[in-house]
Amino acid sequence: MSALIDGIKGNRFAVLGRAGMDLFADPIGTKSEDADTFRADLGGSSANICAGLAKLGSQASLITSVSDDAVGRFCMNKLEYYGVDTSFIRVVGGEYRMSLAVYESRIDDFQNVIYRNGAVDFQVTEEDMDKVDYSSFSAIISAGTVFAAEPSRSATFRAFENARNATLPIIFDIDYRPYSWPSPEVAADVLSRAGEASDLIVGNDEEFGFMAGGVDKGFAKATELAEKPGRIVIYKMGEKGAVTLADGQEIHTGIYPIDAVKPNGAGDSFMAGLLASIATGHSLEDAVMRGSACASIVVSQPGCAPAMPTTSQLDAFLAAHPGPTR
Repeated sequence: MSALIDGIKGNRFAVLGRAGMDLFADPIGTKSEDADTFRADLGGSSANICAGLAKLGSQASLITSVSDDAVGRFCMNKLEYYGVDTSFIRVVGGEYRMSLAVYESRIDDFQNVIYRNGAVDFQVTEEDMDKVDYSSFSAIISAGTVFAAEPSRSATFRAFENARNATLPIIFDIDYRPYSWPSPEVAADVLSRAGEASDLIVGNDEEFGFMAGGVDKGFAKATELAEKPGRIVIYKMGEKGAVTLADGQEIHTGIYPIDAVKPNGAGDSFMAGLLASIATGHSLEDAVMRGSACASIVVSQPGCAPAMPTTSQLDAFLAAHPGPTR
C-alpha cells in the first residue's frame, strides 16, 4: 500500500475520461420541462474529478478528446478556468460530439437526460496514450465509462500498461453507466478486468454487485479485490457510509447529512476530496471522511464542477457541520 499512497502524495494526476457540458435548470427546484433558463458549466465524470482536484490544490491533467466545435471549446475554456491542464487533449473534427447532460436541482422526481450519441471522448486512441509523458505524473485515475466503447477501451488499457511500466499507481472509479455499454455482460467483463489491473478501486454497492453478478454479492467482490497486497478498495453505500478495505482491515465511516438539492456529482467530488486529502498528509480514514464531506457539499448546490469545494471551503464545512454519522 505504501507505493500507492506515495504515488497519491506526489499529487500529480493524469485523469482518463470524458469532459462534457452540463445544462441545469434554474432556479433550484425547477423541472427541466418547465424551465425558462438553464445554466451551463463543465460536466463529465473525469472532468469533474479534475476540477475538484484542482480546486483542492492538486495538479490534474485530463487526457481525452473533444469536438472541434463551440461546445468542445466551451469545455476546454471551462477546464482551463478551473485550473486543469489540457495539453493532452486532442481536438477531433467531423460529426463526433461532446457529451451533454440536462438535469435539475431537485431531489423529488429528479431527471437527468444524457446525450451520448457519437461521443467524441470514445475516440481516444492508443497513439494518444503513447504520447503522454507518464514521468510527469505520480498516479493515474480512470473512470469506468472510458471502457464502454472502442477505441477508448483499448486505449485506456494501453494507458494502464504504460502507467504500470512507469511504476505509477492506477486509481479506478467503477462509475458504471448502463446507457454507454453494448450489453451488461460486456460491461461486467471489461470493468472486472480494469479492477484487477488497479491499485485503488472506488465504487458503490450496486457497482460492485454488478461486477459480481448480484447486489448481494457486491461486498464479497470488494473483499476479494482487496486481498491483493497493497490494494485499497472503497465500498460506498450511500447514506450508510462506506467501508474501506486495506491491509486486511475494514474501516467503517459515515456521512455528513446535508439538505441536498440534487443527487449527482457526489462520486466525482468524493474521489477528488479523497485523493487531495491523502496527498496533503491526512490518514486514509480522515481522507475518506473529507471525501464524504466534499460529496455532501456538491449535492447541496446546483451544478457539479462549480459546486466542487476549495480547501478553505471544505475546512469551513467540517468546522461548522456536525460530526459524521456512525
